[in-house]
Amino acid sequence: MRPQGYYERPDPNHAPMEGPFGTLPPLIVVLALAMAAIEAALSLGATGLIGGPQAVGWRIGAIEGWGFAPAVLDRLLTGWDWGLASRLLSYPFVHMSMTHALFAVALLLALGKFVGEVLHPLALGVMLVATTLAGGLAFGLFISTNYPLIGAFPAVYGLIGGFTYLMWLQLGRTGSNRLAAFRLIGVLLALQLVFGLMFGADPSWVADAAGFVTGLALSPLLAPGGTRAFLARMRAR
Repeated sequence: MRPQGYYERPDPNHAPMEGPFGTLPPLIVVLALAMAAIEAALSLGATGLIGGPQAVGWRIGAIEGWGFAPAVLDRLLTGWDWGLASRLLSYPFVHMSMTHALFAVALLLALGKFVGEVLHPLALGVMLVATTLAGGLAFGLFISTNYPLIGAFPAVYGLIGGFTYLMWLQLGRTGSNRLAAFRLIGVLLALQLVFGLMFGADPSWVADAAGFVTGLALSPLLAPGGTRAFLARMRAR
């Protein structure tokens, strides 16, 4: 039986591919490139370099068409609509500005590399989808504003949840203080508090928190051997 806190590297046949992006998981590379391409089009359109005069409004149109707002959830609860439901997965691809997108893509690449080195590609995909859905649903349920949720940060915070769990395991194996695993999320929450006091609270923190909690909760199941260990614990009870 494997000791508590054990995790193994994924099978070499499922390891992230070497290529122009190093050992980044292909899924993370595809998502980052898609977000970067969309942001490039929106930014260039806003300056009039592409798309003509109408391109100035591309970002507003994308936010209105791809963002997920509480009103969208209300509509879905009264009658299912696949077009509206798709916004639960489309909102991460639109950002408020180039700076917003750059931070999101940079964190996605950094955290995706670390978490993707441990999780199977399928498990990584499940985590990204689940945390994105959880972020959108939490925003729709607990926020009353009609401004839509956009940006990849709920999924990024989900990866932070996965990162936290993996660090918690690693620190336990070395006999270090496991609370140090929560240092990254603590720093980010402190920064959000400071920015909130300076510029006003951003309701998207609800989606970010939901993404983090979902990523942290799923990690014990998605990590290599995690499902077997979970079932063993359930049988032992």
